Amino acid sequence: MRDIYNNPLNKRYSSKEMSYLFSEEMKFKTWRKLWVALAESEKELGLNITEEQINELKKYIDDINYEVAEEREKEVRHDVMSHVYAYGVQCPKA
Repeated sequence: MRDIYNNPLNKRYSSKEMSYLFSEEMKFKTWRKLWVALAESEKELGLNITEEQINELKKYIDDINYEVAEEREKEVRHDVMSHVYAYGVQCPKA
């Protein structure tokens, strides 16, 4: 269950919407949105990033491959880097 923030106070004191804002799913989608914004900014600054690569990143913003990220995290023991890796698996051109 990744769509709510797991906390003992969750059911008692927060709404569904508030719980979702602090959920893992929202966190990982936000990371991906930031990585797309970073790629777009780097392209503006002259880095060799194509529109095709940015479109590929955008295509998978909401399609998080949790299984790949979880397996990778067992190896690298770092949640951010495991999700960078998983995003890269989905977006090989980027």
